[in-house]
Amino acid sequence: MSNFLTDNPAIYERQFPDPGHVAARWVDAVVTAHGGGRSVLDLGCGTGRDLGHLATLGYEATGMDSSTAMLAHARATYPGEYVEGDLRAFDLGRAFDVITCLDSALLYCHTNDDLAACLRSCRAHLRPGGLLVAEMRNGAFFLAGTPGNAELLDGVRTRTVTADGVDHTSHTRLRLDHAAQLLRRTRTWETPGAQPLVQESAWRLLFPQELRAFCDFAGFDVLALFDSPGPRSDDPFRPGDDPTAVSTALTGDRLHLVARARS
Repeated sequence: MSNFLTDNPAIYERQFPDPGHVAARWVDAVVTAHGGGRSVLDLGCGTGRDLGHLATLGYEATGMDSSTAMLAHARATYPGEYVEGDLRAFDLGRAFDVITCLDSALLYCHTNDDLAACLRSCRAHLRPGGLLVAEMRNGAFFLAGTPGNAELLDGVRTRTVTADGVDHTSHTRLRLDHAAQLLRRTRTWETPGAQPLVQESAWRLLFPQELRAFCDFAGFDVLALFDSPGPRSDDPFRPGDDPTAVSTALTGDRLHLVARARS
C-alpha cells in the first residue's frame, strides 16, 4: 500500500527520530533479560534503523518489510540482511532465536485470520525456546475508554517535518471503528507546490487477554505483558533500566509482549 512516509524513508526518520536508538536498546535489554539468542528477524523493519543498531550490538540481523522503498533505504544505510515479505504469511526457510515486531507493525493484521497466520509464521521461524518481542498500541487504552485517550482521539494533530529544505506538514485525525476493532487514521499531507495528499490507514486494537489467547493458540508461552517502560511509552525505557521491572496495570497507550516459543 502506498504511503507518503514509507515511500520517503528519509522523511520517515525525521518524522519519528530516535537518535539514542532507544527502540533497539530496549529490544537488546529485553532479549538479554529473558535469555534470548543472537539471531534476530525484525518484522516490519521499515528503514532498518532499529535492526541496523542491533547489528552493531552483535546480532545476526535480518529485516523483513513489504515496502520496496524502505528496503532500498535500509540496504543502503544500515548493516544487516533485508528481504521483502508480508508479515501476515511468510516463509524464509530458516529459523531465528528472536523475532521482533515493533511500532505496532503487528496491528496491520486487521482480521483474526491475519493475526493467527502471522503468529503461526512467527512460531515456524523460531527455534524452540526462541523469543517473540512485540511493541504496539494498547487496545484496552482506546476501546475501554481509559482516561487520557481522548487527547489522541479528539481533534487534529498537526506536525511539520523539513527535508532538503522543503516543509511537509501533516494533519492527522484518529477515530475508533468499534465493530472492526480498528483504530483508523486519516492523514493529509501538504507540501508547497503540490496538491494535498490524503491517506487512510488503520491498526487492529487488541485487548491484552485477547493477545494472550492468540499467542497460546499459536504455540507461545507469554513471559511478560506490560504497558511501560518501552521505546514509545509515556514512561520511556532508558538504557540501564531493568527491563523486567515493568508496569502490568495495562492502562497506558502502549502494549509490550515477550513470548517464548514452546518446544
